[in-house]
Amino acid sequence: MTEQIVQGPTPEITEQAHPKPRSRVLPLIIVAVLIVAGLILWRVFFAGPAIPDNVVALSGRIEGDDSAVAPKTAGRLLEIRVREGDEVKAGDIIAVLDDEQIRARQNQAEAALKVAEAKTASARDQVAVLQEQLKQNDLTTAQSKEDAQGRVRQAGADLTAAESDLAQQEASYKLALFDKDAYTRLAQSGAVSERQGKQSVATADQLAAAVAAAKRRVESARGALTTARANLANPGIREAQAAGVRRQLIQQESEIAGDLASAEQARYSLTEANANREDLTVRAPFSGTIVTRAAEPGEVVTAGTAIVTLLDLSKVYLRGFIPEGQIGKVRIGQAAHVYLDSNPNQPLDAYVSRIDPQATFTPENTYFRDDRVKQVVGVKLQLKSGIGYAKPGMPSDGEILVNGDSWPRHKAGK
Repeated sequence: MTEQIVQGPTPEITEQAHPKPRSRVLPLIIVAVLIVAGLILWRVFFAGPAIPDNVVALSGRIEGDDSAVAPKTAGRLLEIRVREGDEVKAGDIIAVLDDEQIRARQNQAEAALKVAEAKTASARDQVAVLQEQLKQNDLTTAQSKEDAQGRVRQAGADLTAAESDLAQQEASYKLALFDKDAYTRLAQSGAVSERQGKQSVATADQLAAAVAAAKRRVESARGALTTARANLANPGIREAQAAGVRRQLIQQESEIAGDLASAEQARYSLTEANANREDLTVRAPFSGTIVTRAAEPGEVVTAGTAIVTLLDLSKVYLRGFIPEGQIGKVRIGQAAHVYLDSNPNQPLDAYVSRIDPQATFTPENTYFRDDRVKQVVGVKLQLKSGIGYAKPGMPSDGEILVNGDSWPRHKAGK
């Protein structure tokens, strides 16, 4: 039997099949060292310290509340005196509209007012004349009434006196007739002288004439009484005339009321025309800067059509968002800093002026914690410095000091 000897592998072959562990660990060590060095460099030169607990950071952009300046009435633009970037003060003229139609209405209203005022003045003069006439009629009526009553009383007294005299004369005449008859018979019989007989006849004739005269006086007194009584109607006639004057007064006063209403309407139209004419001059409602110019001279604009957009650059603010989990630390009035990208190391003083009442970017139904963390709340930081440098649209960062009175030292804007 032949013996076979099996030999093992040579040392060279063994070393190639199983390399040493040190040659495999070294590259890993080198990579680890590079990673650590990179983290250290990033930490030292790029990453600042963490934001302190008493500071809440946010990012956003500068915004402002602009105003669209528009005319109150329609018209054609005659001129626009400003362009983008111009600064204006409150009350400065921005644009002027054509006032031809307004001037025509103004002239019409002025003419109507003059006519109404002239009619009113004429009617008032007529009223004054009628009032004086009525006053005279009232005085004359009262005087006539007293005079007529006095005349009636006087005529009545005269009639009574005349009738009394007539009765006396008639009584004397009857006695004279008796004496005439008696003395005539006695004279014929010779009992008395003829002269006494003739004297009784003359006396009777004389008394007959006196009776006739007394009767005429009675008739005259009766006529005077009738006339006096007729004069009692004169006050009534004068009162009727006064009533006519009063009716004219009422009519004139009614015309005055109508003229006054016309004058008031014309005055209102004139005031409206003046106001409309004033509205044709568009003025700056506040001091600010012209942001946009949306119209040119010659264009016809309607009421409310924006001509320019005006913005007060002294009232700009940072509009940003804070995670809902941190919004509970923020209060209105808290001090804040705003950092512009143009100078990120220079903080601008600000304060919290507004916090939105509800979160934004919220899903309709949020059931998971990860989604709730993504909710944010809008905040406004009103700038107190940096006026003229901070302009709407500029991206910027902000920080809010939510605790304490002094700002901690850390890298600005980080």
